[in-house]
Amino acid sequence: MITNISLMSVFVNDVDEAKEFYTEKLGFEVKNDVKLPDFRWCTVCHPDHPELELQLALPGPPLDEEATAAVKRMMAKGTMHGFGIATDDCRKTFADLTAKGVEYIQEPSDRPYGVEAVLRDNSGNWLVLVEQHPYTAEDFT
Repeated sequence: MITNISLMSVFVNDVDEAKEFYTEKLGFEVKNDVKLPDFRWCTVCHPDHPELELQLALPGPPLDEEATAAVKRMMAKGTMHGFGIATDDCRKTFADLTAKGVEYIQEPSDRPYGVEAVLRDNSGNWLVLVEQHPYTAEDFT
């Protein structure tokens, strides 16, 4: 039986710079950082949720050259997918992160499900801040 999501990966331009971003800007902790001759396994996690690791991965094998090039183009354009980050106060978290130099795409705005803002990490991945409020399907009509 599946019990949880334990790992997700984001593509980054530079593992050291991404590790610094996620730890210094977002307050994550390094969970693993294993350097091998031709590979690096680096994961970070939120201190309150060490069971969910975020792998900071360079585009490359096992992707083929064409897929690697496509990922790098998306990263360069700042259009890479990302992930959602829960917050108890979206506007305050947004202000704190932008004061630390985190780039934003969308300022906090009210949505049927709460307050949402969209930021970007230093590799172009979108980070969606969500302060979720109770909602029903009717709130979207």
